[in-house]
Parts: sequence; C-alpha cells; structure tokens
Amino acid sequence: MTSSELLHEQWRKLSQVAVHGAVYDSPERQPHPKCLKGTRGDLLKYIYGLSDNPQKSQLIWLHGTAGVGKSAVAFTVAERMRDLKASEKTTVEKRLAGTFFFSRTTRNRSTAAYVFATLAYQLVRNFPSVRSEVSKAIIDNPAVLEPNSSFRDQMEVLFLLPLRKFHHRLRGCPPLLFVIDALDECTSSEAELAELISLLGKALREPDLPKLHILLTSRSEAHIPVKTSGDSVAAIISLDGADVNNDICIFLEHSFTILRRRRPDFPLLTREQLVQLATRAGRRFIVASTMVKFVDDGYNDPRARLQIMLDLTSQLLPGTEVYRLYDSILSTCANPNRAFIHLSVVAALADPLPASQISKLLGPGQGQDVEATLVQLRSVMDVPTDSSLPVNIYHSSVRDYVSNPSNCGLPNLQYIPPTPYSLIPRYS
Repeated sequence: MTSSELLHEQWRKLSQVAVHGAVYDSPERQPHPKCLKGTRGDLLKYIYGLSDNPQKSQLIWLHGTAGVGKSAVAFTVAERMRDLKASEKTTVEKRLAGTFFFSRTTRNRSTAAYVFATLAYQLVRNFPSVRSEVSKAIIDNPAVLEPNSSFRDQMEVLFLLPLRKFHHRLRGCPPLLFVIDALDECTSSEAELAELISLLGKALREPDLPKLHILLTSRSEAHIPVKTSGDSVAAIISLDGADVNNDICIFLEHSFTILRRRRPDFPLLTREQLVQLATRAGRRFIVASTMVKFVDDGYNDPRARLQIMLDLTSQLLPGTEVYRLYDSILSTCANPNRAFIHLSVVAALADPLPASQISKLLGPGQGQDVEATLVQLRSVMDVPTDSSLPVNIYHSSVRDYVSNPSNCGLPNLQYIPPTPYSLIPRYS
C-alpha cells in the first residue's frame, strides 16, 4: 500500500466511525426543528453576538425544560454559521466547524464515545488542508477511533491537532463554532459526561488554537455534571422564563395557514383563539407542535380536532399543559388503555422498531391492532407509511409521561414499567 493509499485508508476509517446521523442537517433527523422566521429574535441575536465575539474562546450554555425549543435554536444557529465564511480569503471553508446532536433512541447518537470522531470528520471536510495531518495522526495512534479509547487521546488527535493548524491562518478571522445539542439525551455515565465537558472547556483555554466557541444545550443545569462558571463559560442561558407566547402564536398561525391551503374549509382562527392555544402551550413549543399535529393528523376531520383542542385548552391550568395534552390525545383513541401500553413500549425501546416487531414483542394479547392504534397517536410519534420502518416518539417529554403513572390523568390505565423494554437487545 502506497503512502497516499494508507492516508486515504485512515480517512475512510474516520468516515466510518463518525456518526453522520448526529450532524445537524442529517436526513436521519428530519423534520429538522428550526426557529420559524420572526420568532426567537432577541434570543438568536444574543447568541449570534456571543458567537461573533473574537476576544476569547468560550462555552455558550443553553438550557431549559423539555419542549421549550432548545434543539430548534441549536439547529437555527448551526444553519446560520454554515452560511458564513471562515475568512474573506475562502468561499468553501465555513464558520460552522462541527455539530453533534444527541438522541437517546439512536444507538451511536446516545453515547459520547463518538463525539470527537464526528466533529473531526466535519472539521476536516470543512478544512481539507488538514486531512493528511489527521490521517497521519490516526496511523500513529489508531486506537483513537475505538469507542472505548480515552476522551483525552481522542481530543488531542481528532480535535486539537487539526485546530492548531489554523492558529495563524485564522488570526483576525471571526470565531469558529461547534454545536453539541441535547446532552441530557446522552446515556454515557455522569463521569464520562463530566470529563467530556471539562476537556472541551480546557480546549478553549489552549493558547495555540484559533478563536472558537462551543454551543451546548441540555434540559437543565442539573444535567450538567461540571462547574458552570469561570473564564471558559461565556453565558448560561435559560429558556424557561422566556415569554414566547407571541412566537408560539406566529408558529400556530403559520401552521394553520398551511393546513388551510390544503383544506379551504378549515376555519380562520381569531386572534383570541390563537392566544388561547399559545397561552395554554405553557411556553413550550413542543406543546404547540403537538397541538398542530393532533389537529392535522391526516386521518380525521381537522375542524373537529380543532374544536377538541379549543375545548381542552379552555380547561387547562398553567403548569399542566404537556401531560394533560397527552391525556386528551389518548382519550380520543378507540382503546385508550391499549394506546397507552403501545405508547409506553415505543417510548421505552432501546432502539426504535417497526410496528410489526412491536406487535410480536407484545404477543397475541397486548400486541393486537398495533398499527391501527399507533396511527391514532400520530400527533406524538412518527408512524411511517412504510410498515417496515421504525416507529419513534417525536419528543422526550412523551417518555417522561409514560415513565411514571402519576403523570397520566386518565383513570384505569394499565401501567407497564419501562425496564423490560429498555433492555431489549438492540437491533441492527
């Protein structure tokens, strides 16, 4: 094997180890959550200002409860940086250096073991000039591509080494940005997460790197097992207290306008009705999104479903929005108890399965009419028309809902502990 072929082989190995589904715009993540134009204006302006700061490299920490729109903000910021040039001398190299979007329900996206390899792959694709150096470093230390290799070794070979090559070339240029989303979806141990984030913080203090920032998102600071203060932390941003009712109104109006184009008989909501729905969303975009999916599920009359939603939101108390909405969706199913069981299994699976496999898993009793039942839950889960494709929940708040029987307000439902299903062998 020639020297050139050997280097190419290392690049091929890195490409195989990198988790392409964790990249922000991966087809695996469709539909991509994104801030609708005209929403989150002040927040995005603030984050853009931090990410444009050329003085020193820092972490930007965005946190909030489930469903407030963290991943949509992360995607929107990543997309903006993907459109900005790293320097005036290039038309190819962009300021978005790499992204990793965690997901508990996708095998290689649920662990921190592949973060550095995935970021390195994107970094080299963005800056091809460092490809040979990275390949040579992998030849010298091939173990860094193993998922059980130390984070410190991975960071040195796959992260710091290529970034050092840009120290002088990007001097005076706008900072690069890495985006790591949904740390709470990572199933690695708390110690591993602490080490990962600590190493990232230390990397930002390296004097021989170009200026760069790292945007991290997670559910809440309680999920962050490291100190969140110091020179390496630029800002800790909470989304929980933000008044986003107007943004949610814009989202609802936009969604129902699209629906009305397909269904001209769908009513034009009054401002009062939009405000009612937005207010009862409890500042959570996932609630508003679920409302829209419930109304426009593709099977039922959206006018009747809208009335159900308006009736429900007129009764909702602040702070009860998410779970009571899920209660209402279950109550519209032909067999709420069976729907709850099937929803519990889908939410608890280690890897998503097709409906036919879920039916076999549950057996001849509970596994009856799985496909017919799941179709009735399309507002909270992705049910592909191709029955050979896996079914998956839209949002982790569904998993929270079914994991504790006290979260469900419907009477006489059969609760199934999630443990047996979460231990099911992973399917390839």
